[in-house]
Amino acid sequence: MTAVDQPAQGRFEGNSHLFALRVYFEDTDLSGVVYHANYLRYLERARSDMLRVGGIDQRATFESGGGAYAITDLAIKYRAPARLDDALLIESRVTSIRAASVVIHQTVRRGAEMLADATVTAALVGPDGRPRRQPAAWVDTFRRLASLGEETP
Repeated sequence: MTAVDQPAQGRFEGNSHLFALRVYFEDTDLSGVVYHANYLRYLERARSDMLRVGGIDQRATFESGGGAYAITDLAIKYRAPARLDDALLIESRVTSIRAASVVIHQTVRRGAEMLADATVTAALVGPDGRPRRQPAAWVDTFRRLASLGEETP
């Protein structure tokens, strides 16, 4: 496979994960702006990419019966509309880590303009649907990601 055959991948800058995407016709509603629910898809893609780039293999954990993340809380503020063909940048930062969950702050920007601002809590749940502790390696990864770019005294 060549680089052209590979999906776009985000990158880390300090403790922020950056994920770029473009608005396509299918993302818009009759008024020509991005339909509100599609922002949730953009945020999900960016979070999943952040985990993958950070070294967390969600698929292997799910396939081995270890569970999967479920969104348990979401707060989003829409500030300005995105439109067809806009180039967007989703920034994601880990802000809180608990035994079974992680809180991630995300923004959607078009250039310097903030279009949406969200805080998402994802909890690891087992096949039975009950919360379970995140693997220790994942917690370590989240701690590392949360502290990247911070100055130490």
